[in-house]
Amino acid sequence: MFIISLTYKSSIENIEQLIPSHDIFLNKHYESGHFIASGRKEPRTGGIIIANAASKNEIEQIITEDPFYIHKIADYEITAFVPSKYNENFKLFIED
Repeated sequence: MFIISLTYKSSIENIEQLIPSHDIFLNKHYESGHFIASGRKEPRTGGIIIANAASKNEIEQIITEDPFYIHKIADYEITAFVPSKYNENFKLFIED
């Protein structure tokens, strides 16, 4: 699993203009099963995506589809992690 941390490099006004296309990107990857949860950081300096993929390379490829990436208005930090404790409902997302 991976935590994708986005940090905005542009004004919130520029971010807001791309939210509809960013939502399409998110929905595509929720439907594919790659994305598990996402949301804004508080204060609003970026966002977080929790993702499931076979490799960091796969996550890096997925990110290139994000309008925030395409328009160079966010930086991305990818952190791999192995869940060792979790709510029983979360188990559906963990691959053996």
